[in-house]
Amino acid sequence: MELVLVSLAALVVAALTLYSGFGLGTLLMPVFALFFPLEVAVGVTAIVHLLNNIFKAWLVGKNVSWPVALRFGLPAIPAAYLGAALLSNMADRSVITTYSLGTKQFEVTSLGLVMGTLIGVFSLLDLLPVFDRIEFGSKAIPVGGALSGFFGGLSGHQGALRSAFLINAGLSKEAFIATGVICSVAVDVTRLAVYSAAALGDRADALFAGDGLKLLLTATLAAFIGSYFGAKLLIKVTMTRVRRLVGVMLLLLAVAIAAGWI
Repeated sequence: MELVLVSLAALVVAALTLYSGFGLGTLLMPVFALFFPLEVAVGVTAIVHLLNNIFKAWLVGKNVSWPVALRFGLPAIPAAYLGAALLSNMADRSVITTYSLGTKQFEVTSLGLVMGTLIGVFSLLDLLPVFDRIEFGSKAIPVGGALSGFFGGLSGHQGALRSAFLINAGLSKEAFIATGVICSVAVDVTRLAVYSAAALGDRADALFAGDGLKLLLTATLAAFIGSYFGAKLLIKVTMTRVRRLVGVMLLLLAVAIAAGWI
């Protein structure tokens, strides 16, 4: 059942992420969190995200606007390092408090609280219509790169911020998509370097236990398929209802993660 769930999430979201404000990591990370420790879920999602973005870069990379990519991507790299390092420092899952519901006891950890809060905030970007109208001028592109990189390194949530800052960069649809992909690759490489050295270091066995590796490979293949068909279609997709539904699901997952239920 977990293979079906992860595969469907990866395939559908990878197809839609070419057009939408939310990205592959936004939905896939909470799904992986159902099967892996939270810090491992972020790292595994980053692996799928990076491989999928490399594949997308091969599909649409010829349309990259390199001046915009450099203005956005260069600030994103050190910011992604800081975000990933912060996640690594929280990976000991220090317990803030414990509580009981009936006969079960739950722990609220610093990592769970931060991740749940971030997922909740980014879910509101999809739920509240006011955020659909937020756009930034081209002068703010380096600031957007830093913010997108930091939150990409910390929680994997970079797509919504990246779209908001690049939408007014004067790019065609094809250049907008390709430039975003290249910037995302830069963030993914940076955060994976940190995760592999720290956050995943002592917990890599969780990835290879049971069906862990199978989940990773299945999600990667499904994401490739979704990206391929998404790139082939390259049409305007109406995302409002999908984003609202995803927002509700993410908000529920945010509460569960912050409360220590996952």
